[in-house]
Amino acid sequence: MSHADSKMIEILLVEDNPGDVQLTKEAFLEGKIRNNMTVMRDGVEAFAYLKNPQAARPDIILLDLNLPRMGGLEVLSKIKDDPDLRVIPVVILTTSQDEADIAKSYRSHANCYIAKPVDFEKFMQVVRSLEDFWLTVVRLPSHT
Repeated sequence: MSHADSKMIEILLVEDNPGDVQLTKEAFLEGKIRNNMTVMRDGVEAFAYLKNPQAARPDIILLDLNLPRMGGLEVLSKIKDDPDLRVIPVVILTTSQDEADIAKSYRSHANCYIAKPVDFEKFMQVVRSLEDFWLTVVRLPSHT
């Protein structure tokens, strides 16, 4: 099946840094996978979006840890505690390289943890590899 026939992938990006939002969008635009990216700027907004039955259900969530109003670890816990949401893969994409954050993320059932590189080209490579792995290699759960 060619990518032209494949379904649109829904991505929820939870990120408050406008620069990182733009870089992530650009990297996914350059990619091979047809996707629709919804951006939420804080944890409260993101969780409300996920609980809204009219909102597009994401195939994957890219979650920053350092968010206003409700931090990423709390959002992650709420997602993984919710029987309807816990099957959605959550990729932590954050600047934190703190071992405690990494451990807490995995204990809260993050599917993977990626520290964002500060270098533009490296950041683009990370997002492209995320796309290649999560949206090409991995089989994501269907929305049933």
